[in-house]
Amino acid sequence: MRDLIASVGGPVVLVGHSYGGLVITEAAAGNPAVVGLVYASAFAPDTGESAFSLSTSAPGSTLGEALAAYPVSSGGSEFAIRPDAFHGQFAADVPEAQTALMAATQRPVTEAALSEALPTTRPAWKDIASWHVFGDADRNIPVAVFRAGAERAGARGVNEVAGASHAISVSQPDAVVASIGAAARSWIESQPA
Repeated sequence: MRDLIASVGGPVVLVGHSYGGLVITEAAAGNPAVVGLVYASAFAPDTGESAFSLSTSAPGSTLGEALAAYPVSSGGSEFAIRPDAFHGQFAADVPEAQTALMAATQRPVTEAALSEALPTTRPAWKDIASWHVFGDADRNIPVAVFRAGAERAGARGVNEVAGASHAISVSQPDAVVASIGAAARSWIESQPA
């Protein structure tokens, strides 16, 4: 991801969803091109924390019951949400016809992506302003985890959307866009005239 950031050739606001919060936190660490972080229903990890450890740090997730595991030839497993559980688990506030397609096209996540701890010695949110947008009806990641991550990061903006599921970018795109816009405006306004 660092190569992708460098290829932009200018200031970047990184947006992560779900375990993508670990990806943006690592990629932005010590990277002066990144001017804002947006955590959209995403983990905001500290050094040594993983998606697994954070998701179990507060009660409320029902994800484990909804997953199917598939062994990977290189070792470990990949996980996908069972199609029969997808709508209620991942996107309860999205029309079922749309979630049927989402379930059929979901990309499995590797066990390693969920269990590997954030390796950076200084998470990016300690140095880069962050905005957090999440739903209070997320069944994958407990809302308490989102709230704690935003508080710990000293978030510039927090938007907790009533009734929103884990698929917040699909069900509440305006809320996500507003957080991205706030991050971009904050950087623009900080620049000398």
